[in-house]
Amino acid sequence: MNAPTQSLAGLDLRAEIERLRKERNAVILAHYYQTPDIQDLADFVGDSLDLSRKAADTNADVIAFCGVRFMAEVAKILSPEKTVILPDMDAGCSLEDSCPPEQFAKFRAAHPDHIALTYINCSAAVKAHSDIIVTSSSAEKILSQLPMDQKIIFAPDKNLGAYFNRKTGRDMLLWPGACIVHEAFSETELLKLKAQYPDAPVAAHPECPAYILDHADQVGSTRAILEFALASPAETIIVATEPHIIHQMEKAAPHKTFIGAPGADGNCNCNMCPYMALNTMEKLYIALRDMEPRIELDEGTRLAAKKPLDRMLAMASGSVGLGDLGLRVTGD
Repeated sequence: MNAPTQSLAGLDLRAEIERLRKERNAVILAHYYQTPDIQDLADFVGDSLDLSRKAADTNADVIAFCGVRFMAEVAKILSPEKTVILPDMDAGCSLEDSCPPEQFAKFRAAHPDHIALTYINCSAAVKAHSDIIVTSSSAEKILSQLPMDQKIIFAPDKNLGAYFNRKTGRDMLLWPGACIVHEAFSETELLKLKAQYPDAPVAAHPECPAYILDHADQVGSTRAILEFALASPAETIIVATEPHIIHQMEKAAPHKTFIGAPGADGNCNCNMCPYMALNTMEKLYIALRDMEPRIELDEGTRLAAKKPLDRMLAMASGSVGLGDLGLRVTGD
């Protein structure tokens, strides 16, 4: 349930959030897709798993996760002793919504000779039905450790799974989910933009469809895209992911120009995540004030979901440097 809203006219929200952060001994996390005002007051800004791991390493009693629900669930999985709050419990994810736990369990049962590699963008209940959780950064390294003849279900992102099928030569069975943000990019409009800026490289998230990735100079996680944009000698860079990440790029490299890849209507408005946008400064303040809404997981689900997360960390941590494992980014 969401915290009740009320008139906050005249309230210095930033000052009140700072006060409550200290009073609650809270750490504030913001995903790269949050609005700039939330990013600028967060203790940590980054990819979802990296944020949860950083929060787990703090002595905070409260984690205020400005992201979407599955991200806050991961924070609770890794920090069960901490109170985890989400400014708006309706901040979901189209990938999570595309993969209901009951349907996924039936799908797995129908393919008993397959193991399930499940993208972190899913519910805790789906993670509990999985063998190994993967991120956009860790998936290739994990796949390299599995026999080529091992049958694999990849869920819930069909575009991400197809990308790794092409890259690794595998034939994973793909769950038919997709991110509404990354599916909104238009190849026609991207080609127009590339013609307008012929020297600008394109950095794209692998959740994009193949017809966008085919035109990308860099494919990687949000953190990898950020690092590429900052390291590239190009003065103008086209970014094919949720455009709020451009805020971090502009802060770190104000001399460069970053252009969000357009949607079908020729602009980026349709490429802003509507779920991420549900979190606001007002809702963050109320959540910290009332300590609601909270992420609650029963211990059985939490432990079952933690097992495939631990498998991922054991297989990938220390050997992948692409951002969402909290390591130095070195490229894709």
